Amino acid sequence: MKSQRGITLLGLLVAGIVVVFLAIGGLKVAPAYIEYFKVRKAVTAIASGNQGATVADVRRAFDLRAAVDDIDVIAGRDLDVSKDGNELVVSANYTKTIPLFGNISLLINFAASSSN
Repeated sequence: MKSQRGITLLGLLVAGIVVVFLAIGGLKVAPAYIEYFKVRKAVTAIASGNQGATVADVRRAFDLRAAVDDIDVIAGRDLDVSKDGNELVVSANYTKTIPLFGNISLLINFAASSSN
């Protein structure tokens, strides 16, 4: 008689539960990363398009772009604007807290810069 090989019903249930928890976590974290990529794109576009602008102009340009791109985690006043030689460097640092389940949350620190 051959011995049977494969996964047991209990093993299948445990694997299914792990997959479901990972999928739920991924679905909760994905919007934060999508928003981060929008912020990074806006910061890079603002820095490359406004080389001779003042700090107030850069912040105003970001606020206008944020209104169009639906960015609400950071505003123009939160940007760090500096010069590196002749190049304008715009960076944004912010924290996002994502509630997972119960009293467990995930804290992610995002840092977007035009010099990357």
